[in-house]
Amino acid sequence: MSNAPFLPLCAPCDGGETYPLHIVEAGESAALSALLGRDEPFLRAQGFEGRAGDFTLLPGKEGIAGAVFCIKPTAGPMPYGALPAKLPEGRWVPQFHPQVQGQDTKAALEELILGFCLGAYQYHLKGAAQHTPKAQPKLCIAAEYGREARLLARAAWLGRDLINSPANLMGPAELAAAARHMLEERGACVELIEGEALRQAYPCLAAVGAGSDREAVVVVGQKPGRSKAAPRLSLVGKGVCFDTGGYDLKPGSSMAKMKKDMGGATLMLALACAIMEAELDVALEIRLGCVENSISGHAMRPGDVLTTRKGLRVEVGNTDAEGRLVLADLLTEAAESQPDLIIDAATLTGAARVALGPDLPALFSNDDALAAHILAAGRHAHDPLWQLPLWADYDEWMDSPIADCNNLSSRPMAGAITAALFLQRFVPEGQRWAHIDTYGWNDNARPGRPMGGEVLALRALFRAVSEGF
Repeated sequence: MSNAPFLPLCAPCDGGETYPLHIVEAGESAALSALLGRDEPFLRAQGFEGRAGDFTLLPGKEGIAGAVFCIKPTAGPMPYGALPAKLPEGRWVPQFHPQVQGQDTKAALEELILGFCLGAYQYHLKGAAQHTPKAQPKLCIAAEYGREARLLARAAWLGRDLINSPANLMGPAELAAAARHMLEERGACVELIEGEALRQAYPCLAAVGAGSDREAVVVVGQKPGRSKAAPRLSLVGKGVCFDTGGYDLKPGSSMAKMKKDMGGATLMLALACAIMEAELDVALEIRLGCVENSISGHAMRPGDVLTTRKGLRVEVGNTDAEGRLVLADLLTEAAESQPDLIIDAATLTGAARVALGPDLPALFSNDDALAAHILAAGRHAHDPLWQLPLWADYDEWMDSPIADCNNLSSRPMAGAITAALFLQRFVPEGQRWAHIDTYGWNDNARPGRPMGGEVLALRALFRAVSEGF
């Protein structure tokens, strides 16, 4: 695994040889020529052109004299994620060209630290005999810089680890135990609800997990704010550790990545950890529904009618639309204490991916000002979301002739919207609420985004909470 608490950073005063890492605005010919010196023709002949993302080592009398990395100053943290793979082992001291740094050294270092740490992440379960880890470069940066970047990187690494863990090693009990450890380590009080207590409190969620030999667990964590006036935030996450689709069995190609179907719970857990580490004045609650959607004689069937915590009865139109059933009971309970804001997250629909692709989580909210606040936070954090509407005219598509509603739309369109409308039935009138439909995965490796599990929208939501809601 990644050993998440240990980021590739060190203090300049730790001792040992260091190398300068020159960070220059792409296309700044004069600055680049001054750095490259008489080696410029040779380095350019090797393919270094000074474009965004270009990198070169500077030769010295005794080996390496330093490195140059070209960047577009407005590109955010992710381009820096290429550096861990490009830099040789050693301790590197960043030196910003004025056009990159501007007037704000702190902000420039925040982006560098965050991007570098996100790019340095690795996940593996290879035995020691088969895996010789490459010694990674380290950035030498004073500890007073990058506090927020460090805690966000730690939260992202922890979240990626959970999503990347194979389902045989990360079932409902293991996810719940990991969540408990992470929350308690940061000062939260945590309760794990299982067995008959779970079946009584969350009957719809329990029905989803009934088909698996690995019993469902609900994690409830709480941490008060630092002041009596602290706003109350309730987080809710779908933690389906593996999703076969149930009796509406997924084809093999669709089932291959279903260890990531707990990505919503992981996002909410990572966000909670970041909020607590940052010591934001927020009264925090978090609920994670940790289940496995499997097949057996105990599994729910198409056509079953389930009773929810709210008392609404839901006809099961499709056992593969299980995530909304998990969230229904958790949203009902979250609203009972009337928090100032509820945010839920889930890898809920393929329709959201068809509409927006893998990199843009879909945002739904019953409060336009709240949605605008989250979208703006995402733009500033270079962690974008895209709002889709809670289009009321589609609500009747979830009607059932025998129950209060169906978990499947009667129309083969707007699947992300109808899923969000289903969830809205469990959010009381007047309760501010945002729903995130995310993918939770990088299909290919890019700077700052290694292939595998991803906690999309973590930085956007953290910024939105930090700025007040």
